[in-house]
Amino acid sequence: MAKKVLVVDDALFMRNLIKSILTKNGYEVCAEGANALEGVELYKKFKPDLVTLDIVMPKMEELDGISAVKNIMALDQKANIVVVSALAERRLVEEALSYGAKDFVVKPFTAEKLLEVVHRVLGDGV
Repeated sequence: MAKKVLVVDDALFMRNLIKSILTKNGYEVCAEGANALEGVELYKKFKPDLVTLDIVMPKMEELDGISAVKNIMALDQKANIVVVSALAERRLVEEALSYGAKDFVVKPFTAEKLLEVVHRVLGDGV
């Protein structure tokens, strides 16, 4: 059975890119969120095996990317969160890792890099 992934990013093109890479490689993208609040709510609903999460998203809601990491980890201490963010946001990536995110991918990224991190975090070789 394919492992379920939740993709959270405010940019539709980035969600589509991540979804395309993952589905072509045997993963099921069970849901997509456009902001941190949606990400947390979708995590509760779908309980995915992995979340890709952009850290810097417009604060359309009361939650930012760091808060999303905290909230998801509070729901499930075993949650697998991979931060997908620009190198310029290094401090935020480090903060997300300190709250429980498992790894990060720097934008822009290659399909190979994304898959390498996803495989490592999930401990699989889909």
